[in-house]
Amino acid sequence: MIHQYKSNGYNIVMDVCSGAVHVVDDVVYDAVSLYDGHLAEGRNALSEAEEAALELSGKYPEADIREALEEIEELREKGLLFTEDIYEQYVTDFKSRKTVVKALCLHVAHDCNLGCRYCFAEEGEYHGRRAIMSYEVGKKALDFLIVNSGNRRNLEVDFFGGEPLMNWEVVKQLVAYGRSREKECNKNFRFTITTNGMLLNDEVTEFVNKEMANVVLSIDGRREVNDRMRPTRNGKGSSYDIIMPKFKKFARERGEKSYYIRGTFTRYNLDFSKDVLHFADEGFDQISVEPVVAAREEDYAIRKEDLPQILSEYDKLAEEFIRRKKEGRGFNFFHFMIDLSQGPCVAKRLSGCGSGTEYLAVTPWGDLYPCHQFVGQEEFLLGNVDTGVTNTKVRDEFKLCNVYAKEKCRNCFARFYCSGGCAANSWNFHGSITDAYEIGCEMQKKRIECAIMIKAALAEEGE
Repeated sequence: MIHQYKSNGYNIVMDVCSGAVHVVDDVVYDAVSLYDGHLAEGRNALSEAEEAALELSGKYPEADIREALEEIEELREKGLLFTEDIYEQYVTDFKSRKTVVKALCLHVAHDCNLGCRYCFAEEGEYHGRRAIMSYEVGKKALDFLIVNSGNRRNLEVDFFGGEPLMNWEVVKQLVAYGRSREKECNKNFRFTITTNGMLLNDEVTEFVNKEMANVVLSIDGRREVNDRMRPTRNGKGSSYDIIMPKFKKFARERGEKSYYIRGTFTRYNLDFSKDVLHFADEGFDQISVEPVVAAREEDYAIRKEDLPQILSEYDKLAEEFIRRKKEGRGFNFFHFMIDLSQGPCVAKRLSGCGSGTEYLAVTPWGDLYPCHQFVGQEEFLLGNVDTGVTNTKVRDEFKLCNVYAKEKCRNCFARFYCSGGCAANSWNFHGSITDAYEIGCEMQKKRIECAIMIKAALAEEGE
């Protein structure tokens, strides 16, 4: 399968099944397109070359055409163009494959001190009641992870909410407990935390910078954008004014350790590239701004008709991203970070995040769900930290969730980059974890195209 596109002056040809990416001139670009069409019609290689030469004659010099055709044939022979899809064979035994639990999302607080309008967790309550995880439940969760992780040494635990800093003492206790078990169990815990920053202080900063491998700082962008969607619970004051100074101080003290500032854009700020650049101008160099996922009837929800402007914003952001990198004041944007050299293993490319099998969410009372976005939906309850996973039917459905189980993904050029997208979004929009959220797909494809173009542009500069 071939995917071709033009971006920022570059002609890009992707060989989807090999992962090869080629930046080519106009002659090769047009010739590849003709080859692709002829292959789809079942013609042999000789007729492809002859007919491509005939169709291109008059548009380009004959010598250039011949040279382009020779390059294409050489790439075909090396397995870098028009390669066959060898990956579908891997999905035949996906249900029987042995999986281990690698990561937990610990919901240490089903409560929040902000009232974000778009929050899928209903201000931290997750379709249920406000609750705080006890140390005893958290301890059982870590024990469950150790027991169910098999021979895997590196384990991930994300402290999540609501707002996890509302249960700060338990967070500290659980980190200490995890560290106490590492040596005897031959495990290494990689702790992370996601916070809105309202309770961030010097004590928290010092501990987090020592113990947390990554930190997610939640704020949406410019003051007016943030405060519209992320009001304080009492409606008094600007959450931006409270949080931004704390985040700037935190990022400075974080040094070289991983973090990223994460925003959500809605229909109210379709010019979200300005929010990304606002973060960069405020001194943050690790940035993620995600599209809101919400039912169409919500006034802030992204709609199909918004896509042209959104896709244009990604192009605009990509060009500015390159410009700033070349000027020595670059930043990382999460969706433009893409690995073209090797990428994840086959199973990861086919099935994605591992929700429901390798990655689970734990509620304050110890219930297990496929991920944080399924928490509170009782049909997805997998078990409990006391019993382990008992709902094997749902777990096995998630095992089978892969790009070949999704009709919308099977022939999509982006399938090995997005791994089929988010199962929760698929469920929320279509009632199936093997469907796909189309608006999200279009944005993902554009981000991938931009990311590859950026690689080409920076490679040209030797960066």
